Amino acid sequence: MTFTYSRKDKLKSKKLIEQLFTEGKAVTAYPLRLVYLKTDFEDGSQLKTSVSVSKRLHKTAVARNRIKRLLREAYRLNKPLYFNNSCGSYAFMILYLSKDGTTFDKLNTNTKLLFKKFLAQNEPLIKNSDSNNSDK
Repeated sequence: MTFTYSRKDKLKSKKLIEQLFTEGKAVTAYPLRLVYLKTDFEDGSQLKTSVSVSKRLHKTAVARNRIKRLLREAYRLNKPLYFNNSCGSYAFMILYLSKDGTTFDKLNTNTKLLFKKFLAQNEPLIKNSDSNNSDK
């Protein structure tokens, strides 16, 4: 994986986003929450990601857009470090939960923590499925 966040990596499907919130699981590293769903994509990509900031907590579009821009950058820089060897394909939605503003350093640190928690929850499943397939 490279340090890119191209058009094919963005989660845009309304149906998939609805399915993500109804059937997906979540991991939280305050002020971030990662909602994820294991799925297959027609275009062959492994990860599709979207970011969201609540209009209720951040009234101005300037504040929301700044936080979303910082979230996308933190995701872009950390994606190859944590998901380079991932076996499955996932849909991600990263939510910003705090009322307060933030800096890039705080978001980057929390993004790393969030990805570590995600991998800790899902890595045993990946390892078990690999060992089951090698036994056959």
